[in-house]
Amino acid sequence: MSWHPQYRSSKFRHVYGKAASKEKCYDCVPITRNVHDNHFCAVNPHFIAVVTECAGGGAFLVIPIHQTGKLDPHYPKICGHKGNVLDIKWNPFNDFVIASCSEDATVKIWDIPKHLLTRNITSPKKELLGHVRRVGLIEWHPTANNILFSSGYDYKIMIWNLDTKEAVISNPVKILDAHKDVVLSMSFNTDGSLLATACRDRKIRLIDPRAGTVLQEASYKSHRVNKVLFLGNMKKLFSTGTSRWNNRQIALWDQNDLSVPLLEEDLDGSSGLLFPFYDSDTHMLYVVGKGDGNIRYYEISPEKPYLNYLMEYRSHLPQKGIGMMPKRGLEVSACEIFRFYKLIPTKSLIEPISMIVPRRSESYQEDIYPLTTGAQPALTAQEWLNGINKGPLLVSLRPGSGAMNSLPQFLEPEPLKKTDQSQHQGGGGRMPLQDRQKPSEIEDSRKQLKVGEKLPKNEQMRLSNGFDVFECPPPKTENELLQMFYRQQEEIRRLRELVNQRDVQIKQLELELRNLCTDTGSY
Repeated sequence: MSWHPQYRSSKFRHVYGKAASKEKCYDCVPITRNVHDNHFCAVNPHFIAVVTECAGGGAFLVIPIHQTGKLDPHYPKICGHKGNVLDIKWNPFNDFVIASCSEDATVKIWDIPKHLLTRNITSPKKELLGHVRRVGLIEWHPTANNILFSSGYDYKIMIWNLDTKEAVISNPVKILDAHKDVVLSMSFNTDGSLLATACRDRKIRLIDPRAGTVLQEASYKSHRVNKVLFLGNMKKLFSTGTSRWNNRQIALWDQNDLSVPLLEEDLDGSSGLLFPFYDSDTHMLYVVGKGDGNIRYYEISPEKPYLNYLMEYRSHLPQKGIGMMPKRGLEVSACEIFRFYKLIPTKSLIEPISMIVPRRSESYQEDIYPLTTGAQPALTAQEWLNGINKGPLLVSLRPGSGAMNSLPQFLEPEPLKKTDQSQHQGGGGRMPLQDRQKPSEIEDSRKQLKVGEKLPKNEQMRLSNGFDVFECPPPKTENELLQMFYRQQEEIRRLRELVNQRDVQIKQLELELRNLCTDTGSY
């Protein structure tokens, strides 16, 4: 009989939470006292938005992410709603567009100026009128541009196409009428082709949003669901709720069979809601308790036991809401893999909490930062409505690197090296049909080859990895010298990868030219 160790080998076993210092917090923020079960906070690499307490109507604040410290009591607000604001969400593909929904039964889209706000914003860019009761939830589509989902207390989910010139849109492109009570939570799978919902009737539903059909429905009696979450491409759902004995409970479900959960676990006897967050890059799951200061985190695995408890961040200050920074806004030099923004209304404070993998090296850690979702849409709104599915466009978090397609074009150049040598030498050899490039791809690769030729020579020498080397002062300490050394090593490695990619492009172009010559010769 083989012996199995009690511990798991994982690079995230020692992840710890680190609260920001007082100077890096946002102080004197009038956080809302609303009892609605939402995050009340939305974050992107440029701004932090938080629903605020105000007299008459509803408002929220948009604060530049680096403007920490005490907030001016007369700081301008976004205040166009006639009722309390219940949810706010940043456009994932435009950091200067935010959506909000309210008790006044409207959804509004706002343009946030790039300069500092000097006065209140009261006129939205677009207004969506369709719900007859208050709107409690909004979600942007994860891969299609300008597609927004909204859910109201009229038990309907509406799909809006914002690619129109009208300032007021009163006709949604689709209405999902599958629920018999209020929708408490919505979550998309990776490519946005499926929608999971949690309803007040205690059921989890898996819906095809374009067809409007319910594909799966869970009515498990002993788990009263509040929040549901797709776990990336794991084909699993995660839900938080309460048990029959009113204990806070988590459950894991198979996407293709919602009759019985794969796993359910009671956490504690507190009454606050549990907000789940999933990081598909690291397969880490975070469970944040409302009304307490705890953040539990787990690692998800495809085999049993599925859910592996890692640790718990504890704080004596209870959180009312929570915001999450997208991966592209993290500080990779500090090995930060997740960042929360904790709303503490008792102290009028927003406290950033960084989840950090302890590493000694200060260079870029490629193993904990795989390619992640970028800020470019994979589809237009009309393409998605026409039935096309596409995964998100991925980017590298390495400093100085750019966007990549969801399937990188030159990731595996080995098959080119294994082609028959007679094809290269004979002149009349043909390249297999599946290995050929389309003319449009050849044009793209030619453009990529010419990118470096557009800059003058002196500019090419001066610009390295996005900064001017003449403006960079010489290192003064040993630590700065080491940082400069590691940065140069990363730059050398990046340039080698670029040279290898261009070698592959050149070989492909040569093969295509040879094929074209063969085609013309045969005629």
